[in-house]
Amino acid sequence: MMRAFAVAAAACCAIAAASAREGASAQPPRELAAAGTVQVAFPPWDDAEGLVVAAIGAARRQIRVQAFSFSNRAIARALVAARQRGIDVAVTADREQVYGAGFTRIPELAGAGIPVWLEVRYAAAHSKVMIIDADTRESVVITGSFNWTSAAQRKNAENLLIVRRNRELALAYLANWERRRAQALPYGRPTR
Repeated sequence: MMRAFAVAAAACCAIAAASAREGASAQPPRELAAAGTVQVAFPPWDDAEGLVVAAIGAARRQIRVQAFSFSNRAIARALVAARQRGIDVAVTADREQVYGAGFTRIPELAGAGIPVWLEVRYAAAHSKVMIIDADTRESVVITGSFNWTSAAQRKNAENLLIVRRNRELALAYLANWERRRAQALPYGRPTR
């Protein structure tokens, strides 16, 4: 009995030590200067979908997307149109949402030549982020609770924040996108 208790206690200590090491490796959050403009929308009352489509339409170089759920036709069409006009578009998406949660537009994006990676490291890749022209003065970061879904615009109480012309913020989001993509698997490759 004492041996079982000692083994259990040692296991708990090992788990606690591992958790402490993980926490110790976390870096303090960055503080960035306020810059640019901020626009906010609160669907279903505000047209967040239209704001996202317009921002995609204004892209000049690059669009990076982090998606949890992605079923919005207008946003998918805007991304495909951006790709067709020469914009570098790429997407990371939550694996479980792509393969197990019902309808998704991810196959449509991939079929249009947009590179897609599936995030497999986390229980949920829950980010809803779009980074547009991060390395320019006209950078755009779109984030909030708003999923890239029709329900987010029409059925849910959501929020969307668009930060324009804050290059440092856009580059921070882009670095996070790149880090997450590096841990993801290309869409179409077995992920289980």
